[in-house]
Amino acid sequence: MRSIRYWGRLLSTFSQKFRLLLLLSAVVGVLAFLFLPKAQNFFVAISRGENIGLVGRFTTDTLPLEIQSEISMGLTQIDEEGNVQPGLAESWQHDEDGRIWVFKLGDHKWQDGTKIQAYDINYKFSDVTAEVLDAQTIKFVLEDPFSPFPAVTARPVFKSGFLGAGEWRATKISSTPDGFVETIKLASIDGKRSKVFKFYPTEEAARIAFKLGEIGELRDMVNLRDLAAWKNVDIKERSREDRYVGIFINNQDPILSGKNARQALAYATNKAKFSEERAISPISPQSWAFNPQVKPYLYNPTRAKELLDELPDEQRNGLSIKLVTTPTLLNIADKIKEDWDAIGLTTHVQVSNALPDDFQTLLAIQAIPPDPDQYSFWHSTQTKTNLTKYRSSKESQRIDKLLEDGRGILDQDERQEIYQDFQRFLVEDSPVIFLFHPVTYTITKK
Repeated sequence: MRSIRYWGRLLSTFSQKFRLLLLLSAVVGVLAFLFLPKAQNFFVAISRGENIGLVGRFTTDTLPLEIQSEISMGLTQIDEEGNVQPGLAESWQHDEDGRIWVFKLGDHKWQDGTKIQAYDINYKFSDVTAEVLDAQTIKFVLEDPFSPFPAVTARPVFKSGFLGAGEWRATKISSTPDGFVETIKLASIDGKRSKVFKFYPTEEAARIAFKLGEIGELRDMVNLRDLAAWKNVDIKERSREDRYVGIFINNQDPILSGKNARQALAYATNKAKFSEERAISPISPQSWAFNPQVKPYLYNPTRAKELLDELPDEQRNGLSIKLVTTPTLLNIADKIKEDWDAIGLTTHVQVSNALPDDFQTLLAIQAIPPDPDQYSFWHSTQTKTNLTKYRSSKESQRIDKLLEDGRGILDQDERQEIYQDFQRFLVEDSPVIFLFHPVTYTITKK
């Protein structure tokens, strides 16, 4: 079930392998900083229109859902609370154990005017067999029961040539030699509007492009930096409850493998330093499965020191912690370092543009799947996607069982009870320190 289980893929700041900017970009950045404030009105004038910048490296298969959903839709759609709603399919049914799913399509057309039929549905799940029953009905047979399957089918479907069923049509896609999308141009179905999405490897590269007038809008930015002082821009902020910023702890690290050490770090971290909405669990507060009654780990340096004192002498003496993060979150990492150093630790902050093969603690942004199933993130068998290496303990075995039950039960009330227990036990064991839901910014030139 790996291809299904991993449908909630990582969208953290480490999920894309960024390249360092070339020396030329650095020079351009300095020039932009020195001279652009005086020339700002000029660049605003030449950049009107919907030229939109986003940060990240994507192939056509991994384009942000925001863009895919403008071009097409899936068999289903997911609302803000994580409930599955009709999309191309007007209804669906399942057998008793959730292994067989049958979807009946509604009356929809491709952007070329042809009717969408069951034969066109082209999801490629390696562990699922698809069978077209008639022009409007398709059946999926899974190897194992999987209650979140309707959420998986919310992924937009495309016809050959990236043709979709949405309000915008892709008219041109430009890619790098190694297959990453550089730009994608969209046109509205009525032909009256157009927009171009351009992708940049880092936020700094995107800011430089914005200052140079290459784009008129930046979306999903974590840091405003000097753009906050620009006068001729509109800035909109959004609290992203579909993501959280957290400190991921390597549970196989000799020092941090015990719960006391992890909880000490959690109590030592002053979450009140951050103005953003507090995150307390791996599930969105908008979700029907969210549990607001988990342990909050309020700032308590005294309790943190008590827990550290309970560690064996060989772990406690000269305790040193390495915290890895990206340039985007460096200011957050510095605040965490202050807190940890204050209880007697020696904290070393390391900046990286890519996910390290190994780490002790990792400050990152994690995307939250719309369905509460988080098997790929936390089950002990998921060695490639269980980022914290959370396994081998009595607590992790209990988490394994809850995750297995949660994806095998169809009744939502029963699933809610399971996932509330999952959150309670996971947070108690503290494999990750939940900090806040990040605010992202859209910056548009007037």
